[in-house]
Amino acid sequence: MQTKLKAIMDAAILHKASDIYIWPVSQDYQVSLRVLNERLELKRLSFTEGQMLINFLKFQANMSLSEKRRPQLGSWHYLYQNQTFYCRLSSVGDFLGKESLVIRVLYHEEGLLRGYFFPNQLTKIEQEARKRGLILFAGPMGSGKTTTMYHVAKQFGEQYVLCIEDPIEMYEPNFLQLQVNKKAQMGYPELLKLALRHRPDIFIIGEIRDGKTAQVALNAALSGHLVLSTVHAQSVYGVWERLRSLGVDAELLRQGLQMINYQRLLPTKDGQQKVLFDQLKMEDIKAHGKTKVMTEKWGDNLAKCYQNGWISREIWQKYQAG
Repeated sequence: MQTKLKAIMDAAILHKASDIYIWPVSQDYQVSLRVLNERLELKRLSFTEGQMLINFLKFQANMSLSEKRRPQLGSWHYLYQNQTFYCRLSSVGDFLGKESLVIRVLYHEEGLLRGYFFPNQLTKIEQEARKRGLILFAGPMGSGKTTTMYHVAKQFGEQYVLCIEDPIEMYEPNFLQLQVNKKAQMGYPELLKLALRHRPDIFIIGEIRDGKTAQVALNAALSGHLVLSTVHAQSVYGVWERLRSLGVDAELLRQGLQMINYQRLLPTKDGQQKVLFDQLKMEDIKAHGKTKVMTEKWGDNLAKCYQNGWISREIWQKYQAG
């Protein structure tokens, strides 16, 4: 079983897959990878082999082997070419009792600047971060938001960084990392209020999901902290609309919000992946039509990526609307 698992993990890391799926399909198990939001089937296992693989992984992650139906979460690390990759595991059984398991692979941020089409966009975020305030990131799952936030926080040297996430996306020994636990009444608002007493210099908040979290995050930003967080939105302008829909006062946003970044991870012609940003500084946010989605700069930069031969025509057309 270790040999099968090694082959799967090595293939996932080689493809830079964000997730590994071990799912029951008919009378066997399908092992597939999520690469750039596309599913790639890796292999098929017999039903018995699939169950054995899931049990082996659950054992490694200190999950209950006897529990087959209820959702379980676990963590595990895998050593690949002298580099440790941290993994999050999630299992659940369907109505027939067939168990499935998903592994989220957490990558390191080495060579981060090579992962951006225009490194000056990342520099722009770092410059705005030095002014403190709230800097927000949006984009689909797996677009690199957490990696970007951690990189920006690391640029401040020895300053005290406190992270609140659900769950922890990336292990960083120099940061104080707190994980949301709703059963213990430790949600984002509660942990944020507690964290303020620790007086950190920088907050990383995994996600602003409700008005309470947004309010505490903005209060922290207004009190002189740098706050980095994510918001579910489908465009850079959508971030502003999302916060307003959560009941956040527009004037409070104008005072505390420093910058909005929407990012997508695009496949390049050489088989790699790089991030492209759409960005707005607070002073750039003016009245705009409800139908406006992306800035003109997004279209210009996307066209440059195509003209420079970095991306295909298909990708250029696909990401016109973000």
